[in-house]
Amino acid sequence: MSILKKLFGKKDVVPEVKHRSVLTLEVGDIVTYDLEDYQVVGKLIYHSHGFEWIAYQLQGSNKSIWLSAEMDDELNVAIYEKATLKLTEPIPKELLYEGVKYYLDESGIARVKGEGRGKNVNNLECQYFDFCDDNEEQFLSVEIWGSEIEVSYGYEIEEYEIKIIAGS
Repeated sequence: MSILKKLFGKKDVVPEVKHRSVLTLEVGDIVTYDLEDYQVVGKLIYHSHGFEWIAYQLQGSNKSIWLSAEMDDELNVAIYEKATLKLTEPIPKELLYEGVKYYLDESGIARVKGEGRGKNVNNLECQYFDFCDDNEEQFLSVEIWGSEIEVSYGYEIEEYEIKIIAGS
């Protein structure tokens, strides 16, 4: 190969590194939280009355958690884990879980777009109920998917507590 071809020939194209935030995570990305690495294995985008929020299923070596992100007046980020609370319909306006009283904050019906492990709920609707404690520091999320009721316990975190490595 001639020296001119080396200098002016076709260059290898280097893919652009994509910036990720808690609002733009993709399935396959890696998230570090509380000194543990998790892979984003599912993504649910909820739409209800013009509002949108996102829940990412994060799989670690020992457990699965959910990272929730919503841009309201400000960015709200929370971590959720499956709760052992068993509920039946109708969902009450107050719940007691592990000695803490939670109050219904908002509820409604959301259309969900799912990716990765969440693709089985793509284009489905769920009924949701969001509860918070007196200090608005702890949360319970209740979702009704057909006849199944899922309850998760959560708490708010700061965005800087999350480190992201784009998987693509």
